[in-house]
Amino acid sequence: MYDIIVVGGGPAGMTAALYARRNGKTVLVIEKNGFGGQITHSPKVENFPGIITISGTELADSMMSQILEQGADIEFETVASIVDNGQIKTVNTEEGGKYECMSVIIATGVKHRLLGLDGENELIGEGISFCAVCDGDFYAGKTVLMAGGGNSALQEAILLSDKCKQVVMLQDLPYFTGEERLQKLLFEHDNVSKYTSVKIIKLLIENGAFRGVEIQFTDTGEKKQIVADGLFVAIGLIPENEPFKDLAELNSYGYFNSDESCDTKTPGVFVAGDCRSKSIRQVTTAAADGTVAALAACRYVNEIKG
Repeated sequence: MYDIIVVGGGPAGMTAALYARRNGKTVLVIEKNGFGGQITHSPKVENFPGIITISGTELADSMMSQILEQGADIEFETVASIVDNGQIKTVNTEEGGKYECMSVIIATGVKHRLLGLDGENELIGEGISFCAVCDGDFYAGKTVLMAGGGNSALQEAILLSDKCKQVVMLQDLPYFTGEERLQKLLFEHDNVSKYTSVKIIKLLIENGAFRGVEIQFTDTGEKKQIVADGLFVAIGLIPENEPFKDLAELNSYGYFNSDESCDTKTPGVFVAGDCRSKSIRQVTTAAADGTVAALAACRYVNEIKG
């Protein structure tokens, strides 16, 4: 039996494991895909304190090596459920694993909603991006496209408009759904143009590299190709918290309804990272959550052990 089990191997989960091990607790991290989460999609990370530049994959590998060096165990499995038996929690996986612990930290993160086009997955981090803060500098002086029309898309585009030669907004609705204030701020820029009532139907790929998109106007059926250097996608995030809704309340968007304490309604169960309701989702805020959740879990385990 472990003191603490961490569900999810992104920056929040790995930071939680690090702090828990530094506090002398036995720790298991269960990750279903690969360690690092969304950060692995960034070819270059330049906003992590103390590191001038590093690829997302390298940062994830370094964090994983660190927790392994500290003595954390890892399992590559998909957590199906967590059963609260009071002082003992049982974590069940789809592969048939059953792991017991005194405290659980859920750090399942989110996944970006994709366009569902051929070649999209292969171009993530190589022409298709999700974060202007992370990847905007790669497109300085270049032309980029932004898919989406909500607040997130508008905020990302505002950042890009200060760096890029041209920003082209692509919205599938007849109007932008983001705040009027953000729309005004964005479209004041001379280098920002927009298409509404359009659907991206094809990625233009040449020799494996992104070259633009083909759009179709939903009212007329007319098609048009737009050449660009990069595509930013901001059409929503999908939290994967449904299996744990009995342990931690979800808000209307499916995120854990927990504040900066990372606490939940279930004693001994904590949440951390992008899966939690929050206004800013960056690698640094994920790591901060992991720290808070780990220290809270350690205090809980200490109370049980007396």
